[in-house]
Amino acid sequence: MTEIRPRRSVLSMPGSNARALEKAGGLPCDVVLIDLEDAVAPEAKGEARARVAAAVSERRFGPREVVVRINPLDGDHGEDDLAALAPAVPDGILVPKVTGPEALVVVGSRLRRLKAQPGIRIWAMIESPLAILNLADIASAARDVDVRLAGLVVGPNDLAKAARMRLAPGRAALMPWLMGVIAAARAYEIDAIDGIYNAFTDAEGFAAECAQGRALGFDGKMLVHPDQIAAANAAFGPAPEEIAEAEALIAAFAAPENRGRGAIAFRGRMVERLHAEEARRVLTLSEAIARQGA
Repeated sequence: MTEIRPRRSVLSMPGSNARALEKAGGLPCDVVLIDLEDAVAPEAKGEARARVAAAVSERRFGPREVVVRINPLDGDHGEDDLAALAPAVPDGILVPKVTGPEALVVVGSRLRRLKAQPGIRIWAMIESPLAILNLADIASAARDVDVRLAGLVVGPNDLAKAARMRLAPGRAALMPWLMGVIAAARAYEIDAIDGIYNAFTDAEGFAAECAQGRALGFDGKMLVHPDQIAAANAAFGPAPEEIAEAEALIAAFAAPENRGRGAIAFRGRMVERLHAEEARRVLTLSEAIARQGA
């Protein structure tokens, strides 16, 4: 079983916002995603980079996973971002505008040359039609030891704009692309994070989209406001009844009369060993959430 970390709530914040960075350490999100790219004006990027590197180095975010979205390496700021962040040792680097595995290979190579710790993982932002067409190749970079790919993050606004797509509640037009992300992530055993819900004051709509994302198979959701954290944590974390069901299922397979069986009757239905594997994943995720204290 691959590493399981809670990534239910991925809270994005501008690296130029000192107050937001200060508050993040006390928020119950699973992942703090600090943006040095789109959320930071060109003239503020140098100052933001230094601020973020210092915050990450000083471990201001407690048990939360810390991921930093850098600027593209083929632009004016990406190389400087990596040079500043490698010694700061964030948990992850989110690479924007990924269209194929090549950009991820380059980032992995740069990190190696910078003698970055191997625990720093790479994330890929999926935000263009070309990225959708190349999903399998992008996700396959998880097999490259230098790339260290941990997951895919959907950028729905960029996808919709590039495709001239009209997004509506339910995201029917986007659904084939979302499922493509899930298929690629599962094929290479990495995580998939659903994209942002822009109307952060619409609690009902946000909860509905979280429920949809969980049903599709996403591991968590990218957020734009702290008020969205509780709903995301509830939607993407195992509910008490799921935990109880998982415990009972594992106990049923462990019973002496079932130990040699590949399938058993359980609570009115037939279940297989693969269901027991999923039950163990649920319990492992629940334990990880409990250790994090969120």
